[in-house]
Amino acid sequence: MTQDQQNTNFAQTALHDYKEGLGVFTEKMPQIAKKYNAFTEACFKAGAISQKEKQMIALGISIFSQDEYCIIYHTKGCLDQGCTEEEILETVGVTAAFGGGASMSQAVTLVQECITDLNQMKH
Repeated sequence: MTQDQQNTNFAQTALHDYKEGLGVFTEKMPQIAKKYNAFTEACFKAGAISQKEKQMIALGISIFSQDEYCIIYHTKGCLDQGCTEEEILETVGVTAAFGGGASMSQAVTLVQECITDLNQMKH
C-alpha cells in the first residue's frame, strides 16, 4: 500500500484498487473489456427505470452476492445518483429479506462504512 493510499479512507482505496485492476485487464484484454463496458453502460442508462433505481438494484444484488468491491462501487453509485441514506438502508432491508443474516452483516458493516467514507470525500 502506498503512502497516498494510507492517507485515504477505506472506500477510496477499494475504488482505486478496482479501477487499477480494471485498467490492467483492459490493457491485456481490450476487446472483452470494451464490449463489457459498452454492455454495462447500456444497462445503466436511464430508461423506464431511472439510473438511481438501477444503482439501488445493483447494490441489492451486490450485497446478496457478497461482492465487496461491487458493494462499495454501487454504494457510491447510489450516493452519486442522489440516494439518501434512508433509501440505501431500505435497499439493504429488502436485500436482507432475501439474503438473511449474510446480507444484513454487509449492511451493518461495509455499506454503513462506505456511506460515511464516501460522504467525507464530498467535503
